[in-house]
Amino acid sequence: MEYRQLGASGLRVPVLSLGTGTFGGRGPLFGDWGDTDAQAARRMVDIALDAGITMFDSADVYSSGASEEVLGQAVKGRRDQVLISTKAGLPMGEGPGDYGTSRTRLIKATEAALRRLGTDYIDLFQLHAHDAATPQEEVLATLDQLVREGKIRYTGVSNHSGWQLMKSLATADGHGYPRHVAHQVYYSLIGRDYEWELMPLGLDQGVGAVVWSPLGWGRLTGRIRRGQPLPEQSRLHRTASFGPPVDDELLYRVVDALDAVAEETGRTVPQVALNWLLRRPTVSSVIVGARDEEQLRQNIGAVGWSLTPEQVARLDEASAKDAAYPYFPYQRQEGFARLSPPPVTLDQPAPPEAA
Repeated sequence: MEYRQLGASGLRVPVLSLGTGTFGGRGPLFGDWGDTDAQAARRMVDIALDAGITMFDSADVYSSGASEEVLGQAVKGRRDQVLISTKAGLPMGEGPGDYGTSRTRLIKATEAALRRLGTDYIDLFQLHAHDAATPQEEVLATLDQLVREGKIRYTGVSNHSGWQLMKSLATADGHGYPRHVAHQVYYSLIGRDYEWELMPLGLDQGVGAVVWSPLGWGRLTGRIRRGQPLPEQSRLHRTASFGPPVDDELLYRVVDALDAVAEETGRTVPQVALNWLLRRPTVSSVIVGARDEEQLRQNIGAVGWSLTPEQVARLDEASAKDAAYPYFPYQRQEGFARLSPPPVTLDQPAPPEAA
């Protein structure tokens, strides 16, 4: 397993992390993802650790805290071997104090997460969404307090726009508060919007990407192809409305390219899609989920090998789409391009073979 720095921090994280949305799954969304109990979760943690996956991602909103509870039971007795990443900010109830990132809410959410996880510190704590109603000074002062108390080691955000993240970083710099070192983002071969603004921001400001839904909300599993009905067992029948929208033609074009590269490499479609992500700038870790042990082992097979530059170029071409305004002129017009810095080199050095 390869390890990378998380943004500009000193924290080293594995290039693959295990998402725990299936742990204790219940309800109309998480129940469809899976319902891994503590015993099965402990076995999955065993497999992950054997492969070098040491970071496990959760959130308070996942099955109303059940995911954190099961994760805590699964890592009990080996807390020093793992990194725990969790999130807070989305609604956990109907009350006025049950959502957002106010001082009261953050302190309450952190204490509750620590209890559920059975630990006294969280390695990476992320704001699950931007709270426009709470001043950044209040948010960051509270996180600073929690860091000083030793309850949080590093902070990050999730699903923020460029201006929201930059405002937070600037506020942190102005007051001497800890800077966010991670941005948990949606990024996949069928969802490359991250590259237009957030990737350049991450490069400039030292914020590492922790990627969620790298297989496009289950669309890049190899079971969805042009001219074929959606498989009966696909969770997309029930959960598509919760996830990122995807144009069908783009999806089929990308899957066609993935099929060809998978045949050339002897890898699966998901493994090729994950390996492509591991080459992208700012990507510190890619979160993979798994309903069972076999799916987890398959996802682990995305590391320890590399796509060729020619294969990467074909996947790039198949997944390319015009950027939104104001970015498309910089893609298309020479005059705009001259005002931009040199283009980002998207191919990172090939990762070392898995240990």
